[in-house]
Amino acid sequence: MIIVGELINASRKAIGEAIKAQDLGYIQKVAKEEFEAGSNYIDVNAGIFVGKEPEYLSWLVKTVQEAVDCPCCIDSPDPKAIEAALSVHKGVAMINSISLEKERYDELIPIVAGTDLKVVALCMSDEGMPETMNDRLRIADKLINGLVQNNVPLDNIYVDPLVQPISTNSTYAIEFINSVDAIMTRFKGVHTMCGLSNISYGLPERKFMNHVFAIMAIGKGLDGLIINPLDKMMMASLITAETLAGRDDFCVKYLKAYRSKQFEF
Repeated sequence: MIIVGELINASRKAIGEAIKAQDLGYIQKVAKEEFEAGSNYIDVNAGIFVGKEPEYLSWLVKTVQEAVDCPCCIDSPDPKAIEAALSVHKGVAMINSISLEKERYDELIPIVAGTDLKVVALCMSDEGMPETMNDRLRIADKLINGLVQNNVPLDNIYVDPLVQPISTNSTYAIEFINSVDAIMTRFKGVHTMCGLSNISYGLPERKFMNHVFAIMAIGKGLDGLIINPLDKMMMASLITAETLAGRDDFCVKYLKAYRSKQFEF
């Protein structure tokens, strides 16, 4: 699994206040915790700061990478903010995200075209949020082909089929899971990525539902998640699910996690 740590997001009150105060110590503490917990990328988001997002996003990238040897997932639909953050980023970043919404697509394609950047391709279009597997496949097909035609390698594309709350439609979870299966089968070489928390929106025991949903999606091929890596039970569940899904030869990763006490909460 590719794990993107989601905690450095300005929409979280403590993070927003730390960004505004330029509290380097707090942001670096969170980045270190996420990295040590197993994050492959640290998500950075300064979206609440209208007019200052490029400045704050660049500051976040520099602050995080001074603390940990880890690439960032640059989380913004604003091409100016992304370009500013990329100008100070070390190594290969992930861009979160491009979609089939025309304005967003047209502005972000020139930034990612012909680069080594990892790209989250969100299954969203000007027609709105997709509800069925077929809706998602149509958008994924156009996004993947558009990116490939602009010299983005398949291995750098992470399709996000878009998680929606099951509290509003009882088919949303299974349509998402079937979409993961179809995308991974039909578009060999691409990856799938998502954030989990929307699935349980408005329901009790959200963490438990998120855990089960992640395991079901991994069974269908999901290989990337934007999550809180400090959730030890979630991380242990992911390791176990990957082993059961046949992605852990001779259970090496599972046994390594056991020996490092990752199954103790």
